[in-house]
Amino acid sequence: MRNVFAILVSSFLVMPSAAALAQDKSGADIPAASPQTLPSAAAPQVASLPDKTLAEKRADRLNELFSALKRERNEVKATRIAEQIQTQWQNSGSASIDLMMQWAAGAMAEKKYSVALDFLDQVTVMKPDFAEGWNRRATVNFLMNDYGRSMADIQKTLSLEPRHFGALAGLAAILKDTGKKEAALHAFEQVLSVYPMMREAQKQAGELADDLAGQRT
Repeated sequence: MRNVFAILVSSFLVMPSAAALAQDKSGADIPAASPQTLPSAAAPQVASLPDKTLAEKRADRLNELFSALKRERNEVKATRIAEQIQTQWQNSGSASIDLMMQWAAGAMAEKKYSVALDFLDQVTVMKPDFAEGWNRRATVNFLMNDYGRSMADIQKTLSLEPRHFGALAGLAAILKDTGKKEAALHAFEQVLSVYPMMREAQKQAGELADDLAGQRT
């Protein structure tokens, strides 16, 4: 049974497909202003609002994607939206951090968890506001059977991004694996409040609800 949880948690570390990356970039670039849109020298000057920062644009994009994810009832389309969200999460804004994340992912794929942990320790120190660094480290700790550190990293992830369905699913998996069924059900319900079409969360929540109902009768 534990292998099921490991698959559930680690599945959120899979890099989005090339199609998802391409789709997420569409419309993201701001077109250059045409001559017609440039203000005339003779026109009265109006104070303009400052341009949004990159972080603000990213936050706006995530808000749009999460709204779409919550509304979508087609599983395939919902998966594509979730992949676009993961693409946003994985962009740290730092080439060196992104490289260390890639190295950590490679080490994880080879089950060299201590090596992956070394990279991720550096990531969380160098960029403590990068939620995906904490989430990735939570997964490594889970796979190393260190539930205490995994839970701590999950809580940090959720403090930075409360909608992180991967971290919420990891939390639910740990709670279920440690016999805390009611808390696990609540965590899976939180996952579904963000990502209603996540089939594995639906399945796990249904099984837990049935188990708990049986215990009460």
